[in-house]
Amino acid sequence: MNMEREDVRNIAIIAHVDHGKTTLVDELLKASGIFRANQEVVERVMDSNDLERERGITILSKNTAVFYKNIRINIIDTPGHADFGGEVERVLKMVNGVILVVDAYEGPMPQTKFVLRKALELDLPAIVCINKIDRPEARPDEVIDEVLELFMDLDASDEQLDCPFVFASARQGFAKKRMEDEPEGMKPLFETIVDYIPAPKGDPDADTQMLISTIDYNEYVGRIGIGKIDNGALRVNQECVIVNHHDPDKLRRVKIGKLYQFDGLNRVEVHEAGVGDIVAVSGITDLHIGDTICSPENPGAIPFQKISEPTIAMNFVVNDSPLAGQEGKYVTSRHIRERLFRELNTDVSLRVEETGSPDCFKVSGRGELHLSVLIENMRREGYEFAVSKAEVLYKYDERNQKSEPVELAYVDVPEEFTGTVIQKLTSRKGELQGMSPANGGYTRLEFSIPSRGLIGYRGEFLTDTKGNGIMNTIFDGYAPYKGDLNYRKTGSLIAYESGEAITYGLFNAQERGLLFVGPGEKVYAGMVIGQNPKAEDIEVNICKTKKLTNTRSSSADEALKLTPKKEMSLEQCLEFIDTDELLEVTPKSLRIRKKILDSTLRKRASFKN
Repeated sequence: MNMEREDVRNIAIIAHVDHGKTTLVDELLKASGIFRANQEVVERVMDSNDLERERGITILSKNTAVFYKNIRINIIDTPGHADFGGEVERVLKMVNGVILVVDAYEGPMPQTKFVLRKALELDLPAIVCINKIDRPEARPDEVIDEVLELFMDLDASDEQLDCPFVFASARQGFAKKRMEDEPEGMKPLFETIVDYIPAPKGDPDADTQMLISTIDYNEYVGRIGIGKIDNGALRVNQECVIVNHHDPDKLRRVKIGKLYQFDGLNRVEVHEAGVGDIVAVSGITDLHIGDTICSPENPGAIPFQKISEPTIAMNFVVNDSPLAGQEGKYVTSRHIRERLFRELNTDVSLRVEETGSPDCFKVSGRGELHLSVLIENMRREGYEFAVSKAEVLYKYDERNQKSEPVELAYVDVPEEFTGTVIQKLTSRKGELQGMSPANGGYTRLEFSIPSRGLIGYRGEFLTDTKGNGIMNTIFDGYAPYKGDLNYRKTGSLIAYESGEAITYGLFNAQERGLLFVGPGEKVYAGMVIGQNPKAEDIEVNICKTKKLTNTRSSSADEALKLTPKKEMSLEQCLEFIDTDELLEVTPKSLRIRKKILDSTLRKRASFKN
C-alpha cells in the first residue's frame, strides 16, 4: 500500500540565469545550521567547479539536504542556461515540487518559462519565490501579476495557480510571506516548503524501484548514480537488476556496493534507505541516466523523458601546427579520445563520435556555451588540441528534405539600438515575431531564428548595443532549411612565414586591419594574426625586419607606434573562426589558423570549391 514519508520533502530550485537560485540555497544551508559557527563559508557554495565560480553560472545540477524541525528537505539546485536544459528535465523526476525563483525587477524571463513548463507538465506544485526584493528598483507587485499570467499561458491547473508566494532577499538572508512582514531569516520559506510541498509517496513493502536521474563520477569509486527510491527499500549488498524504459532488452544483475544520503554538502554512508529518499549508489559499472534499479523478482522500468538531442557539433582534432606539443601535457589522439569519452560519464547531452580519421572526433552538444565549457575545462587540465567552427546538425526526412534547429531569441535592447538589431537578425534569417516595450526604456524583441544564424553573433550583438543588450535563446524544435548564410563579412590577416612577430612588421601590418598578436609572439605560416575589414584574406609578413643601412639609425624604430592587439577570449575565438579555419587550444594560448597552412595548397583548394 502507498504511504507518505512525512519526514522527507524533495524540491528542486528552478529559475532563469542569475535570478539567485544558488545564493538562495546557500542561505537555506546556513539557516539550517549546517555550518559550524566559526566555519568559513565561500559564497555560492554549491557551484563547486572553478568555471561555475568564475562565470557565476551553474552548469551541473547539485544535490544537498537540510533539516528543519526533524524533516529532511532534499534540495536540488539546477542550471538556468538553455544549454544545460538536459540537466533540469531529468532532476524534476526526483522531486515532489519546485521553488520557482523570479527576480523582483526582471520578472519572468524566457528560461523561467522553459523550466516552469517542464515542472507543470509533470504536475508538480510550485512555490514562487520573488527574490532580490532589496533591489532599489524592485517591483514585486507587478512581478506577481506577470508570474500568474505565465502560469495561465502554460495552462496551469487551478491547484497550481493557487500557489503560495514568498518574498526574499537571498543576499541578505531573509524571506517573508507578505511584503509588509518583518524579516525573520529563512523560517517563512522553510514553513512554506513543509506545508505546501507534498511528502513523497510509495509502497515500502513493494519490490525496490529507483530511477537514476543524475550520474556523478569519481576516480576512486567510478560512476555514482543518484535518484529517488520510488518503492520498497534499498540496502547495501542487495542483489538487484537494472532495466531501462527506452531499452526493453536491457536486464543486468548487479549488487549495491555503497549507499549514500545527502547531509548538507556531504555524502554520508548509510546501510539502508526507504521510499522517497534521494540517495547515491556506487559500485555499479556502466550505470546510465534513465536506468531503473529494481528487485530481481519483479523488474519494472520507470518511464522517463528522453534527453534532448544535441543541435550543434564541432570537430576536436589533434594539433598538427608547427608549434604543436610545446605547451600541452596531453597531446595525442589517445589522450583526447580518453578525455572526451570520460566526459560522457557525467554529461548526458553530449555525443562523441569517431570519424574516418583516428585524429579527429566529432563532438555534439546543446549550444556554443555547452561546448566552450568543455574546451575550457580540457585546456585547464593540460590538454592541447584544435577545434573547428561549430556547425548545426541537420535532419533529413524520407523525401530528403533538409530541416535545421530553430531557436526563439528574446532580445531586450535600449530603444535606440532596435533598428540595428532587427536588421542584423533578419540578415541572419531571423523572423521578428513580436515587439513590446520592456522596463526602463528597453524594447523586447522576439525572433524565431535558425541556430546557425546565432553562431558567432553574441560578440557583435554586445558591440552593437554598447554592452546594454540582453539576449536569451531557447531551442524551439526543427524547421525546414531557410537557405544559405554568410557567416562573416570580414577576412583574415594571415602570417606569411614562421618566426617571431617583430615591431616593424606589425607596424606595417596594422594598416591592413585589427591585429591579434603583439611583438615577440611566435607565429607560423598560415596562422591568422588579425582581422581584415574587407571580405578577403590577405597574407602579411610580420616577421620582417627593416634593412639597416649606414644612413639609417636603428633607433628610428623606437618611434613606431603600435596599436594594442585585440585580446581574444575563447568564446570570441570560437565566434570568429570560419569554416576553413581551426582554433588551436593549449593550456597557455589560443591561436587561430587556416586548416591548410601552405598558401599555394590553400589557393588550389579554394579554386576547387
